[in-house]
Amino acid sequence: MLRRRGRKSSKIGWIILLILILGGGIAAAVYLYTSEEFERVPPRIEVPEYSYWNAKDPLEVKITDNYGLKSYQVILSDGKNDVPVAVADFLGGAKEKTIAVEYPQGKLDRKAKVLTLKIQATDQSKWNYLAGNSSEKMIQLKIDYRRPNVNILANSYSITQGGSALVIFQASDDDALAKLYIQAGGHKYKAQPYREDGYYVALIAWPFTEESFQAKVIAQDKAGNKRSTEVPLYLKNRQYRVSKIKASDKFIDGKITDLAEQDPKYMKEDRLERLKSVNETMRIDNENLIHEYTSKVSDEIVDSWKIRPFYPLKNGQKVASFGDHRYYYTKDKNKIISESYHLGYDMASTRMAPIIASNDGLVVFADYNGIYGNMPIISHGLGLYTLYGHCSTLNVKEGDEVHAGQVIAKTGTTGLAMGDHLHFGILVQGVEVRPVEWLDKKWINDNINKIFKDADKIILNVDEGSQTKEKE
Repeated sequence: MLRRRGRKSSKIGWIILLILILGGGIAAAVYLYTSEEFERVPPRIEVPEYSYWNAKDPLEVKITDNYGLKSYQVILSDGKNDVPVAVADFLGGAKEKTIAVEYPQGKLDRKAKVLTLKIQATDQSKWNYLAGNSSEKMIQLKIDYRRPNVNILANSYSITQGGSALVIFQASDDDALAKLYIQAGGHKYKAQPYREDGYYVALIAWPFTEESFQAKVIAQDKAGNKRSTEVPLYLKNRQYRVSKIKASDKFIDGKITDLAEQDPKYMKEDRLERLKSVNETMRIDNENLIHEYTSKVSDEIVDSWKIRPFYPLKNGQKVASFGDHRYYYTKDKNKIISESYHLGYDMASTRMAPIIASNDGLVVFADYNGIYGNMPIISHGLGLYTLYGHCSTLNVKEGDEVHAGQVIAKTGTTGLAMGDHLHFGILVQGVEVRPVEWLDKKWINDNINKIFKDADKIILNVDEGSQTKEKE
């Protein structure tokens, strides 16, 4: 059917041209400029911004036309040999074609460092003396067959489910790296430049809800060559506490209702739905805000990084652990109405006790956040953040630089807190981790400080300039 229409259209085109030749006049000219068959829009050639190619992964070329495509031709050239790699002469008026360009094995000089990709396309228009509208695009591709290099210099010996680890590695490529990150526990962790060009450091986390874990450094160059190198970590699984909590009428009509009334989104007529809305929906919204503020890592080079054990509350006693899976019921323990995870380490001492910054840092958030109440978040570098929930008062604001020993807030009962206490949270690039590790001097020495020392020995031995600088 399309072919018959095409032959008929062709005849019409020739007749009109003949009329023009014979002096058909204005009517014929108007037809030429208004008829769809004589449209003058050339095909559009879309190619991602390729500049490198590994000659393994296909290159994607997309050709579109508003009227209909007639033909295309894709040619690869090494400067001496021109090889058609994709040709189509009768497309039948298709308005879109996507082409996967494969490397023509054995037809181009394998030693060629640069190839030229040439794409030509023509549409079905009767314009241009029935030849149609044409487009052409040429791209220079630098050929790169080699994968990036990745070497793990030092890393924490082990990682506990819900815990943290440090990795320092070297990564390089002949031209340039396009992507570099650590894939671990379903997350991509950004690595920060460390000491010298080509060296990187990253804190990573094993989410406490995931039973299995593997960490890999992923390096990919601009040509698409990829290297995946596993970080050798001894894995320690851990069982987290599961508890059932009775939601009393006082609790629902008091704290839960007070929080729900702050936003119609959470205020439900049904009391049990109200509990679920605050404990789950509001909690998720609040945690999303926390993840947003704690996912950022600087691009600046790190010369050194020191961290002291966190001791935010003098004489603070633990009242709740990290990772608790809490189930709520009203009368029957077997009828669960809501559930949640506890993502911090709760401690208490006296009412409105001073909360102290144990390490220097930058306040990235200091405001009210739903179930967490008044809550400052401090960045300590390398994607490590501390969070202080339920505060009665805040002594800092967003953008403040804080110093170790500084009082940043006071404990309280804001948010979903039944008694005066501090909800202390630690996050690594937006992932909640076990605070007890960062309270422990020995853990920090074994898993953080030692890793830096081990990596520095290798880096300084490789780079004499750095060794001289270190001695100075």
